[in-house]
Amino acid sequence: MILQDKEPSRVRARSKLGGRRALCQLVACGAALVAGFALSASAGRTEPNEQQMQVPENADYSRFQHTTAYHARLPCLLCHRRETNSARPAIPGSSDHLPCAGCHVKQFADSTNVICTICHSKAQSGTLKPFPRLSSFNMRFDHARHVRMDSVGCATCHRPSRGGVAMTIPVGFNAHLTCYQCHGPGTKSGERDISSCGVCHESARYVRTREMAAAFRVGFSHAKHYRNEGLSCSDCHRVRAGLAQRLQVTAPQPLNHHASANAVSCMSCHNGKRAFGGDDFSVCKRCHQAATWQF
Repeated sequence: MILQDKEPSRVRARSKLGGRRALCQLVACGAALVAGFALSASAGRTEPNEQQMQVPENADYSRFQHTTAYHARLPCLLCHRRETNSARPAIPGSSDHLPCAGCHVKQFADSTNVICTICHSKAQSGTLKPFPRLSSFNMRFDHARHVRMDSVGCATCHRPSRGGVAMTIPVGFNAHLTCYQCHGPGTKSGERDISSCGVCHESARYVRTREMAAAFRVGFSHAKHYRNEGLSCSDCHRVRAGLAQRLQVTAPQPLNHHASANAVSCMSCHNGKRAFGGDDFSVCKRCHQAATWQF
């Protein structure tokens, strides 16, 4: 019987085992180093944020700014709590100056501090200033989203004005009366809160959409077309999603004789077939009157 020498195989096995252990240790060390660098980088990134959360001592407290790094992180409903459908929002702080005093403890401890002049015309008597009008906040509205809702139509927001010639566009605090028909206090759409200021307002310069249209200069009137002819808004206007508010709804070209062939214009109806017009120049005065028509 010949005995085989098993020692070399044991040596090879120990060698392989040792190699695996060394590799595992190397991987573990590498992971620890990566984690250490990540923590260091994370700590470096959070330090400026922590500094931003500190209420500065030497800031200008004579006016309130929504755009500061400190205020911009706060939800609208923290300060502007809607308990009613009042069109004019209430100034925050009616309950012991909270939530403002929760952060600005030192400023509110001194009744002569300039921070009081943000809301009070007379700080000692407690006389409040009126809620400021929209200036540093723009208003955004998505026509495409709203027209998809069965309960909302153009007439929900737009009313005849200027004797029926034009249509109103909700503006100012009274616009809330229109919006609050659906956006009541605490109202949700699915899981989304649609009662907060941030649903419609964004920090930007306020740009109002004009109610005037070029068609009004040539004698067009919404009232005459809507009531007498049985037309709807969608016969002349198209809603385009994803554009700036003033560009979301198209307007027909106020032209009849030189309108673009593929565009919606006066000529789309006033072609001598569907409605008077076309090349019949005997009917010009049915639309163009001296008081309203400017060539």
